[in-house]
Amino acid sequence: MSANVILKKGEGRTLKAGGAWIYDNEIDKIEGEFENGDMVSVSDFDGYPMGQGFINTRSKITVRMMTRKKDTVVDDAFIEMRVRNAWEYRKATVDTSNCRLIFGEADFLPGIVIDKFSDVLVVESLALGIDRLKPVILDKLKKVLAEDGISIRGVYERSDAKVRLQEGMERVKGFIGEPFDTKVEIVENGVRYMVDVQDGQKTGFFLDQKYNRLAIQRLCKGKKVLDCFTHTGSFALNAGIAGAASVLGVDASELGVAQARENAELNGLSDRVTFQCADVFDLLPDLEQKGEKFDVVILDPPAFTKSRSSIKNAVKGYREINLRGMKLVKDGGYLATCSCSHFMDPELFTKTIREAAANVHKRLRQVEYRTQAADHPILWTGGEQASYYLKFYIFQVVDEK
Repeated sequence: MSANVILKKGEGRTLKAGGAWIYDNEIDKIEGEFENGDMVSVSDFDGYPMGQGFINTRSKITVRMMTRKKDTVVDDAFIEMRVRNAWEYRKATVDTSNCRLIFGEADFLPGIVIDKFSDVLVVESLALGIDRLKPVILDKLKKVLAEDGISIRGVYERSDAKVRLQEGMERVKGFIGEPFDTKVEIVENGVRYMVDVQDGQKTGFFLDQKYNRLAIQRLCKGKKVLDCFTHTGSFALNAGIAGAASVLGVDASELGVAQARENAELNGLSDRVTFQCADVFDLLPDLEQKGEKFDVVILDPPAFTKSRSSIKNAVKGYREINLRGMKLVKDGGYLATCSCSHFMDPELFTKTIREAAANVHKRLRQVEYRTQAADHPILWTGGEQASYYLKFYIFQVVDEK
């Protein structure tokens, strides 16, 4: 290893708190020669070794740590160890038929996400150094899966996020290896879905809500259900499969609604689970005006903020939909509500829901609080790199009397 990154005195606080990133403004100097994407050693201002990571001076996140040990060699055997640990963890904690196999920093492989949909892998690589290691990671993953009798039919790359541009990288999308049918059928919680790994959002399907979707099933038997921001119909279909009397799923995306209808047909639920393309912010007041009421209302919005600077507007959005959603719940009915925005922290989300309830004179009884599925592990660490992002509440909504 030819280069050593030396931190400024007093910097590296998030690194010392368990984080994996070193920002450009934390670095005093870099000794030795390197190319962007190379592994470098990292030292504190006084020469104390902090570990090793890969460097990219074009990115504000200049170093992403791979190990806290100064003498560890980051080679194929090291990558296999990381991949094997990630797989063993998933086998112990989740149903692995469809799951997130690698979750970046939380699996100590910063900047890469790999999802498994049945026998297909979808990879998203967001950092230069890990991009170089991508072929090795995929090879080792296939090897480890094969040891458990799991063969992978194909790999698709969805490294098309804008954040790659900040790393000085092009956005990439396409097959890694032989082409295959990119519409993949999966089964989750007894519900069948067609996942579009080529054109679906992110990697094609949101696996993080798996057990939250399952949690709403027991509330929905014989009930009238409204699922807002339904995407491809996942919460709506869980309600339908659980025996809901009727379900209306709403989303602003024509493509999403078309896929949701296909999924309803796939499960033989088209008679009870219907979908409408509409802006939820417009539709909820309209339903209220018509006097509609539901036994269960589900709010699963996209992240209203992806930065700290726009948090005020996000709070307004969350307050508005929760307020509107509560008004549509029958007295004694249920509200499932969530936020997938990292910057909407649990305290702020809770405060926003409480304010919405007070505004519409509703009393909330918490049924349960949940987070992301365990295949999206929450690594306890500091700063913006913490992997805890999904907050999910189920409440009983009671009118003030």
